Amino acid sequence: MQFGVFSVSDITRDPISGETPSEAERIEAIVKIAVKAEEVGLDVFAIGEHHNPPFFSSSPTTLLAHIAALTERLILTTATTLITTNDPVRIAEEYAMLQHLAKGRMDLMLGRGNTAPVYPWFGQDIRQGLPLALENYNLLHKLWREDVVDWEGQFRTPLQGFTSTPRPLDDVPPFVWHGSIRTPEIAEQAAFYGNGYFANHIFWPTSHSKRLIDFYRQRFEHYGHGTRKQAIVGVGGQAYIAKRSQDAVKEFRPYFDEAPVYGHGPTLEEFTQGTPLTVGSPQEVIDKTLTFHDAFGDYQRQMFLIDHAGMPLGMVLDQLELLGGEVVPVLRKELASRRDPESADAPTHAGLVKAKYGDGPARQPRPNANRGDNVTGASPYQDSAPAAEYPEI
Repeated sequence: MQFGVFSVSDITRDPISGETPSEAERIEAIVKIAVKAEEVGLDVFAIGEHHNPPFFSSSPTTLLAHIAALTERLILTTATTLITTNDPVRIAEEYAMLQHLAKGRMDLMLGRGNTAPVYPWFGQDIRQGLPLALENYNLLHKLWREDVVDWEGQFRTPLQGFTSTPRPLDDVPPFVWHGSIRTPEIAEQAAFYGNGYFANHIFWPTSHSKRLIDFYRQRFEHYGHGTRKQAIVGVGGQAYIAKRSQDAVKEFRPYFDEAPVYGHGPTLEEFTQGTPLTVGSPQEVIDKTLTFHDAFGDYQRQMFLIDHAGMPLGMVLDQLELLGGEVVPVLRKELASRRDPESADAPTHAGLVKAKYGDGPARQPRPNANRGDNVTGASPYQDSAPAAEYPEI
């Protein structure tokens, strides 16, 4: 099981101090949070993608590449990469580059996002959101697995003899999670390709997430990728932790009440009762997280949202100390004791390389005459002049 934290990158007024951090302060803080996550023994750090205030994470690959240079073992990922409004060619290029710079310590989660105006900002129609997601991933999947791509679809210009560069590290594409809150078609897509499915599991009761996860497992087996138990599942969650539960409720309530997403709605007590949010002692967080395993079976990645709603950096770092020091070690031990031997291991680059090459050396792609020609669009499988005849540009 991999444990980690994710941020939606909001810049929100602190209801206690009344101060709103600058973009520069929040960006500096998120880097410190990621570094601290590795320091306390967590496995994964994830950042969302947004292109509007009050969020700052419009360029996840830039941020994650910087964090990769400051860490040694932390897996870096997204929550989520917008598969609808990003061009699949750019996703293929940018995340393959991140994969190289991070020495394989990365994967990515694809999703449609939750901000409707982003579609026209990037020249797309929100009414086509689902078919965009399905078609764009189909192209991304090919770009990472085929050296030369000829492709034509509904939503972008065709490709002829196109080679995405750089090629994936070790010729092994980054692992992909498909994230969704409510859409069974995304769970179906994850199952079709044998990819991971990530249930956000933030705002909905466990029964809602269970339906989507069970559907994904069923379809994963249907497509011949393995048994239902071998399907690869990630789960989100929210927590605020203090040594004593009374202190946790007292400290978190002002941030909950003013949070842009759920403030001025249900009470904190109602929300914790009806959703995965846990506000309490380390043991209470442990107990509630174990109920996710009771509902979903073995899963491979558990992520917690702890950085949001205007909480200052010091408070978030304290949360990481408690999460890494008192919660995750117990969860690792308990979940390991419950694990079915048939369940899949958590995805890593090393594991994917091993699955592809066994004990043999990994292939390291190099430019060669069998690649496409991105200058002319010619395919090496067509009658065309040798690549050496084309001048450098």
